[in-house]
Formats: sequence, C-alpha cells, structure tokens
Amino acid sequence: MTCDEARIMLHALLDGELDAGHAREVEAHIASCTACAAEFAAQREMQRVLADTNLRYTAPASLRNRIEASLPGPQRQQPSRRSVLRGFAMGSAVSALAASGVVAVVLRQDDQQRILSEVVSAHLRSLQAGHLIDVVSTDQHTVKPWFNGKLDVAPPVIDLTAQGFTLIGGRLDYIDARAIGAVVYKRRQHVINLFVSQTSSTEHRPPKTQTMQGFNCRRWGERGLNFWAVSDIGADELAEFVDKFEAAMKANVEG
Repeated sequence: MTCDEARIMLHALLDGELDAGHAREVEAHIASCTACAAEFAAQREMQRVLADTNLRYTAPASLRNRIEASLPGPQRQQPSRRSVLRGFAMGSAVSALAASGVVAVVLRQDDQQRILSEVVSAHLRSLQAGHLIDVVSTDQHTVKPWFNGKLDVAPPVIDLTAQGFTLIGGRLDYIDARAIGAVVYKRRQHVINLFVSQTSSTEHRPPKTQTMQGFNCRRWGERGLNFWAVSDIGADELAEFVDKFEAAMKANVEG
C-alpha cells in the first residue's frame, strides 16, 4: 500500500468504517511509515480535542423572558367542553399527520445518507490497486458496449477528454445491494467515479453536492437514472465536470 492510498483511508480507519481486511492493510502501512503514522496521530488528536470540547450553547434566561412576554395573554371567555373536545380531536389528527410526514422525511434522509455512504465506500474500494476499472478506455465506443448485457440499463458513457476530464474506463460496482455501472474519469491525478443506476422516477433532480470522509459527491437525476459523481477534487471542479457531462448528454439526445 502506498502513502497516497493509506492517507485516503485514515479518516475511515479513525471512524471505524473500514472492513477488517482494509483496516489491517492501513495499520500495517502506518506501522512501517513514519510520515503516515504522524499524520494518523495528528488526526486522532484532533478527533480527541473536538470530542472533549463543549460546543453546546445555553440560551440566556432573558431570551425566555422576552418570548413569554411576547405571547398573548389568556382569554377571558372560558371555552366550552364541546369546543375543547373538538379542538383536541382536530389537534390529534393534525399531530398524527404531521408526525407521519416527519417520519417519512427522516426515513428518506436516512436512506439517502446510507446510499451516499455506500457510494463513498465504493469510491474508496476502487482506489485500491487493481480495483479501479474492468475495461480500459480507448474511447467511449470501447467502454459503452462493454456494459451491454451486464446491466438492465447501460450507463451513458461520454468522452470529456477534450474538456479536461479524461475517460479512462469503466467497471461494475454494487450500491444498495444492486449491480450498477461506474464510469471512471481522471482530472490530472485525481480519480472521478461516476456511478449510474436505474430508477423508476423520470423527473429531473438538479445536482446537489455533499461531502463525506473528505470526498465531494455531486448527485442528480435525469431520464430515469440516478447519478453520483465522487472525487477528492474541489467542489467547484466537480460541479464543472457534472455541468459538462449533462451538456454533452443533452446534446447527444437532441442530436
């Protein structure tokens, strides 16, 4: 394992997110590499300091007093028993609907975070020697036919070499217990994995960038496909990659 490969996974090792095999490889490298051991120790110390730091903010009592003072006073007319029961029933129904909506939103967010974690883990696995590509690209006409018959829907393969993002190949990967296509690009020495999976939704979902374990991930949806572009390049460069990919894909469809 090289230093570049080890440093990519130091955060994951600290957080206990590596499987036993990869954890042993990183730990063995740290034991024999002074530079990586120092970097790991520095990250562990930062994690300890942050854990010991009290970041909780307690609102002053004056804020509570101002809020209570701004609330309307009690009504002089006492509500009837019937109105109280009716209000209680309506409130219960509204609360139940609101609670179910909140639960649905929380479940969707948790599911999205789980899939994002799987995408980033797949990106990390691909950076290990021999895991990056199954088919080497000579151009997009080499990579795209390779996916045919291996997936229900082959991912769009677009050569963006002229725009500064070199197409280097593709492979099969597994996200959310399903086989999906991964199209691999490079920006200078940085790898960009573009994961593509089929979805039942055909609506356009605009790109959104999230960060996990030091990697930027830009996700969007288009024409029944979900896309995740993952890399350690800056968020602005990753957004540029997605913009150029979307523009080229739209031009291919219209052409």
